[in-house]
Parts: sequence; C-alpha cells; structure tokens
Amino acid sequence: MLLPRLARAMLVPLTHAAFRPDVEGREHIPRDGAVILAANHLSFLDSFLIPLVAPRPVAFLAKQEYFTGQGPRGWLTRTTLTAVGAVAVPRGAHRAAQEALETALRVLKDGRAFGIHPEGSRSRDGRLYRGRTGVAWLALASGAPVVPVAVLGTDRVQPVGARLPRPGRVTVRFGEPLRFGPPVGTAARARREATDHIMDAIAALSGQERADEYNALSGTH
Repeated sequence: MLLPRLARAMLVPLTHAAFRPDVEGREHIPRDGAVILAANHLSFLDSFLIPLVAPRPVAFLAKQEYFTGQGPRGWLTRTTLTAVGAVAVPRGAHRAAQEALETALRVLKDGRAFGIHPEGSRSRDGRLYRGRTGVAWLALASGAPVVPVAVLGTDRVQPVGARLPRPGRVTVRFGEPLRFGPPVGTAARARREATDHIMDAIAALSGQERADEYNALSGTH
C-alpha cells in the first residue's frame, strides 16, 4: 500500500499545478461516515480529479481491465487508479451493472465515500443528461446523504478522444447534502424522483443545458 500512497502524494500537487482547480463547497462533504458524491460527467479526467480535491478519499468504480494492463502504461494506470481509491468492477451486461451497485453499496456500508456519475457516461455535447436511477438505489439502500457535484472545464482539458489531458483551469463545486427518507409509493417511483432531485441539484451547480433523454452508454467512462 506504500506505493499508492506515494503516488497520491505526488498526484495532488501535480493536479493543482496542471489544472489550478477552483474548489467550492468542500465543507459540504461530511468528514466521516457513508456519503455519495454524485457528479456530472464531461471527461475521463472527472473520476480522477474529484478524489484528489475532496477533503477525504472517494472511491469510484473503474473497469476491471484497467487494473490488469501490462507494461509501463498498465502499471501506471493501475497505480494511479489505486492511488485515487478506484474500485475494480466488470462492465457489460445487466448482471455486471447490478454487481457494480452491490460493490458500491459495500463501500458505503464500510462508512466510506463513494463517487458516481448518474449520467452513466461522458456527455459529448456538454449537456446534462437524464440520470440513471442507480444513484437513488444506493442512497435509499444505504441511507447515505448525496452530495451533488459539478465539474467544469475538464472537457476542455481532456476532450472525448484525447489520450492525455493538457494543462488548463477547472472548477469543482460541491453542493449541500441531500437526504432521502423511506420510499413513499412504489420503489421504482421513489428512485426516479430521488434521481431527478439529484440531477436538478447538479444542474443548479453546473449551469449546464439539460437533455431530456438518457446519454448513450459507451464502453468506457
């Protein structure tokens, strides 16, 4: 575990030097206990950036194959993901998606912070897409508060298709925690309403144009 800690100690100052992040609302993140950070998704960089500017470790899910790559690039990817607290999961069919949610629920039941992009994949046009209800399933199953997060500028720093980020300025805004009580009505309706509430809070922080439809899922984040 020493190597990932050393990698994180290097990544934090490098992140601040390269991206000069303007971070707002860090005080909204509880310092301990389970919490869900629900963020918009503009770039592959988002899941790396949020854990490096948050006041506590945040676990995001990452494709299992990212942890098994060979050669120097595979080692670098694996070390970086481990340094930011990423959790390996399979990707693909519905069962894999459910396994991913169950993995996330275990993270929360351990009293940790878990990060999720409710849109499911990166927005390719800058709009904020309809949220998928996995975020609400986690909130209702765990009882954890949800902190909405807006990340701005990462689409310019690392656009879709770019292999590496370039220096630039980014903003991360953490909103006030949202708490959801026991479901009223059907479970499906409760999840949908909670998800819409979360996406409204993200939109208020990001100022993005809204899209009424779901974003197309891609093979990578």
